[in-house]
Amino acid sequence: MRTRPSRAVSILVTSVIVTGLLIPAVAAQPSGEEAATGPEVAGPAVVDLSDIPVEPPVQPSRPAVREPFGADCATSIEGSQVTAHCHNAFPETDLVSLHVECDRWWDLDGDGAAVAVGPAGRAELTGRCWKEVRAAWVSHRRP
Repeated sequence: MRTRPSRAVSILVTSVIVTGLLIPAVAAQPSGEEAATGPEVAGPAVVDLSDIPVEPPVQPSRPAVREPFGADCATSIEGSQVTAHCHNAFPETDLVSLHVECDRWWDLDGDGAAVAVGPAGRAELTGRCWKEVRAAWVSHRRP
């Protein structure tokens, strides 16, 4: 296990390093009589205390936390038939729709009508293709 230096030792080492870097810069500055004039010389920094706000700025409010939403749906595909069983365990009504994508290019995909599944409610959605089913899913939206 590797030991870690204490915070005091870290601060001491850092201050020694910074001081070592600043001493040559201070020694290189000209004295008062030899001071250069012009735009390249910066004057002392002046801070007007009235410009500093008394209180920190107001933080934007966080968005309201929304209640959990969405019925739990189990989709099964048997041949060309698709069935989805949905159960809504949340206190808000969910509008569910079954979408069926058929495998053959000439077979029409199906988007079922939205069915309202209330709190603690169940619904069964069905769809089909003429031949094979490529994919099926259920979409959810708020009423």
